Amino acid sequence: MPSTFTSFSSLYFSTLLMLLGSGLLSTYLGLRLSAANVSEIWIGVLMTAYYVGLVMGASVGHRLIAQVGHIRAFVASAGIVTASVLGHALTSSVEVWLVLRWLVGVAMMCQYMVLESWLNEQAESHQRGRVFAGYMLVTFLGLGLGQLVLTLMPELSVRHIILVAMCFSLCLVPVAVTRRLHPAPLHPAPLEIRLFVKRIPQALSTIGVAGLLLGAFYGLAPAYASSVGLDTEHVGVFMAITIGAGLVAQWPAGWLSDRLDRSRMIQVNAIVLTTVSLLIALVAWPQLLLLLTGIFGLLAFTLYPLAVALANDHVEQEERVLLSAMLLVTFGLGASAGPLLGSVLMKFGGAPMLYVFMACSSLLLVIFVRPERVTGEHLVEEAPIQFMPAAGNLASSPLAAAIDPRVDEQVVIDQMQEEADVQDRPVAEEDDDHRPG
Repeated sequence: MPSTFTSFSSLYFSTLLMLLGSGLLSTYLGLRLSAANVSEIWIGVLMTAYYVGLVMGASVGHRLIAQVGHIRAFVASAGIVTASVLGHALTSSVEVWLVLRWLVGVAMMCQYMVLESWLNEQAESHQRGRVFAGYMLVTFLGLGLGQLVLTLMPELSVRHIILVAMCFSLCLVPVAVTRRLHPAPLHPAPLEIRLFVKRIPQALSTIGVAGLLLGAFYGLAPAYASSVGLDTEHVGVFMAITIGAGLVAQWPAGWLSDRLDRSRMIQVNAIVLTTVSLLIALVAWPQLLLLLTGIFGLLAFTLYPLAVALANDHVEQEERVLLSAMLLVTFGLGASAGPLLGSVLMKFGGAPMLYVFMACSSLLLVIFVRPERVTGEHLVEEAPIQFMPAAGNLASSPLAAAIDPRVDEQVVIDQMQEEADVQDRPVAEEDDDHRPG
């Protein structure tokens, strides 16, 4: 692993700075609006706008990278994010912030796509597992460090906005000055909605619920923690403990996942998660709350990678690029709805209703994800497929499949090129029609 970090240090450092800034910004905005007594619904809508921007950014990113190349696309996106972040300091209009959050989401997705395609281009086949794990590690680390900034700078001020802007400005430096060749352009993979809904309904349900939980957590947990009496410093600790627990849980969950029934693990995870969420809704004692949110992080952040592993067990190698796009959209829909639904409940039922909402969401998995419903009809020969860590917060793009060691590199190239050929064909036919005879 150390040699992997050395080889890809520039890309990892850019990712770390991006996620540090993003994590700090999300928590800061939630606390800032909560302190200003802005409705919880607006806080939820802002987070929804960010996730909608991320999902839409996948299409924008493909076009931008195809037109101007990877480095220019990354620099342009970082510039948009930096300007949008600074825009929060120029006005307190929540309506303007809504547009800015959407812009940040769109531009950050483009940045993810550049970094992931570049990692895939530079990684040798035997390195891809370590490269993928390293990418997930710096993702979690960046998000966690973003929360800990609040413990060092507990007083909410424009300094936080400046620091976030600095992170996004500095993250483009390693990419802008690199001497490496541009990676080859990759084209978007199409969605196969009917195929996957029929083949992996339980995995998709889990992905959607994971989106509900994590979208609501990132968007509304800072406001919840503030409302139950935690000061800004301890809100940062509250968030960091949850994210840190999610990081620590990845490897034990992977070890168990490769040896036990994955649908059963998801069901047990959901049962305990429902209980813990209800306890958080009922408990206001800070020390116990920190313990409970650590357990919450262990469970909530492992739902997504467990579901991805379960899905890969039932999808052939050549379909896993399409699967990556499907999972992104499914998680994005859940993450977009989670903050909105959670904020409505908080508005009318109080802050604890956030975790009541999360308990109800995980209860859906207890009801619908059952091992006896897994027929094994589409189980692939190499199942169980190797578990891989995943942040589960849309800190990745459809191109994450390119560095996922569970997907054959040549399959990625062939699938993307096939889609490119399909997209280019109408243009060629039109040229033939208008060619002089």
